[in-house]
Amino acid sequence: MRHEPRRDSRGILDPGRLLRRVRFRRLLAAPALQPWVEHYWLVDWALTEPFVQRIVPHPAVNVVFQAQAGGPEHGELTGVDTGLFTVTLHGTGRVTAVKFRPGGFRPFWRRPVSELTGRRLPLPAGPPPAGAAPTGPFAAGPVCPGTDEERCRRLDDLLTAWQPAPDPLTAEATALVEEIRADRSVLRVDDFAGRHEVSTRRLQRLFLEHVGVGPKWVIRRYRLQEAIEQAAAGPLDWSRVAADLGYADQAHLVREFTAVAGVSPAAYARSLAASRGG
Repeated sequence: MRHEPRRDSRGILDPGRLLRRVRFRRLLAAPALQPWVEHYWLVDWALTEPFVQRIVPHPAVNVVFQAQAGGPEHGELTGVDTGLFTVTLHGTGRVTAVKFRPGGFRPFWRRPVSELTGRRLPLPAGPPPAGAAPTGPFAAGPVCPGTDEERCRRLDDLLTAWQPAPDPLTAEATALVEEIRADRSVLRVDDFAGRHEVSTRRLQRLFLEHVGVGPKWVIRRYRLQEAIEQAAAGPLDWSRVAADLGYADQAHLVREFTAVAGVSPAAYARSLAASRGG
């Protein structure tokens, strides 16, 4: 089991600005849950003016509990978001959330994860009916209040109550997605399928069932997140970056970057420079 959560900021647009405005941290789930759970993420804030944060989402399901500006806490199940996620924070508030490993939510949901893609569902309050096997997620009381340790323990208890069971197909899907994330040479679905001696059709079915999106989308998303990270490093030869990340040409990269991030690579790099200067 891992001993600490990931420290990268992949997918967070202008992470430095985020960390200057809110208290953000990642913490590990209980060891028994780590095959399915990437980490817990906690955010607390006290703002004098609204703060807008943009995220280029990972191919992951999240369970999010949020209380903002003195209002009641609400829980939400969020499927893979294929666009740009934007949230506005104001006043005081807190979030206590679960980020599942890509492919890791299937044992909790027990249905094709593609059913959740692009959707945000409220979590029903209270535990499943007595004696009934869980058929979906339930929220057993407030999760946000308390220390970090208490908040994580509430999430551990909640997820354990959903009774996930090991599944070799889930393990296969999570391992394949992790390989795509870690190995930047993975650029084409057919090559990746050949590397693992499976058909592209089987790979497609496996990803839709367990991850919620197809393997081509996962590859493109992780390569795009790399481009966003590289944009933060300063002036770049974007034609070389495009070739390295498997895009047809520089224009293709710029179009996809702009469509997902909302700004061109050059504009994003300029905004980061201005943010650091401010």
